[in-house]
Amino acid sequence: MMRKCIGTWAMLVVSFVLLFVFARSAAAMPPQQDQAKTSYTIPEYNAYQAASAEKDPQARIKLLDDFVAKFPNSTLLPYIYQVYYQTYFQLKNYAKTIEYADKLDALGDKVDQGTRLAALYQRTLAFNFVFNEKAPDANDQAQKARKAALAGLAILNTLPKPATMTDAQFAEQKKAPTVLFNYSAGLTSYQLKDYPAAIESLKAALALSADDGVSSYRLGLAYVASNPPQWLDGFWALARAVDLKVTGADQIKTYLRKQMSNYEQPNCDNLVDAQFNELLQLAANSPQRPMTWSIPSAADLQKIAASSTIVTVIADLKAGGDKAKMTWLAICGAEFPEVVGKVIEVIPGAGTVVLRAYTGATPEEMQSATTANMEIKVEGQPEASRIQKDDGVRFSGTLSGYDPGPFMLHWEKAKVNAEDIPPEKGGKRTPHKVPAKPGK
Repeated sequence: MMRKCIGTWAMLVVSFVLLFVFARSAAAMPPQQDQAKTSYTIPEYNAYQAASAEKDPQARIKLLDDFVAKFPNSTLLPYIYQVYYQTYFQLKNYAKTIEYADKLDALGDKVDQGTRLAALYQRTLAFNFVFNEKAPDANDQAQKARKAALAGLAILNTLPKPATMTDAQFAEQKKAPTVLFNYSAGLTSYQLKDYPAAIESLKAALALSADDGVSSYRLGLAYVASNPPQWLDGFWALARAVDLKVTGADQIKTYLRKQMSNYEQPNCDNLVDAQFNELLQLAANSPQRPMTWSIPSAADLQKIAASSTIVTVIADLKAGGDKAKMTWLAICGAEFPEVVGKVIEVIPGAGTVVLRAYTGATPEEMQSATTANMEIKVEGQPEASRIQKDDGVRFSGTLSGYDPGPFMLHWEKAKVNAEDIPPEKGGKRTPHKVPAKPGK
């Protein structure tokens, strides 16, 4: 995932490097002068020129090694280091690229800012190619890489605009390296568990490159890992990464859905699917989470469940909209210990008796009802088939679903209060009226 993105940044940044950074570096190259006016000897200069002009990268490295062995204190070392890191990058030896870019950067004020920026840029690219978060020295690598990325940003933000460029052109030229430096600062801050800094840097990268799925993914991880977690922003950033089809999108989808489920902890986990799909659709069109989008936490759902009765549940579900969604998330799969209702229809079956009944706010409302608003599957109580139409029943059960229209609340694993089941045929039957106590 990371390497594909960095490769894209590398191509985008070429124009910046060629037009500005390398132009400044080239201007600072040592000209061939009279030996009396230079701080280096003609043999040093010739050895540098030979190494720089060598076309074969392996042979070039050997010439550079020979130069350093012969002239360890040469004033041409800044230029030698520059050729070193560029050659090692060409050879995809990123560890050595970093080593020699660091040697050049360590010279500080002995080299001009454009030369330092070119080294820091190449180092940052190399780091992203080679970094392994599970390496034993990963944190040490991250510390150094973050320092380099932030130094690159600082130089980039202070470089003067070339006279041949408009402000817009210069801003466009700086855009890609700015994104790269910010992304790298964010990645390394995350590795170091500095999540606020990671969020700040990754948001800065996305401000210039909103469709960068890798930065969105890293931002999502940083939000989730924060203390306390910034769940909603994290979910949005991860969904955005999935929508942008980053490498590993399927694994990110699995992770995101699992985190959403853990955040809400609904009894009916399948309800998370609808929220998950809605989130993916919304995030595809908006890099930033709108304040109008949210999903309830487990604590939110627990409060709703604790304050709900069957009467309020039915009212909320009938109302539809967000209220119905929230209520159903809270009470789907919940067990209710005692619900009362009036039986409208009894459907005996093999091992299961289905009661269609009506419950309401008052006994009078239930007594007058002629249509059912509940379907109750009674299991393990075949004697419940003796219940008759218009009987009042008390039962416990688990809410499993509902139909919005015509409204019907579905119960499973229900058990009827034994006192409400008529005796076997031949026994004395007492009609069972609707209990005076409404369902809870």
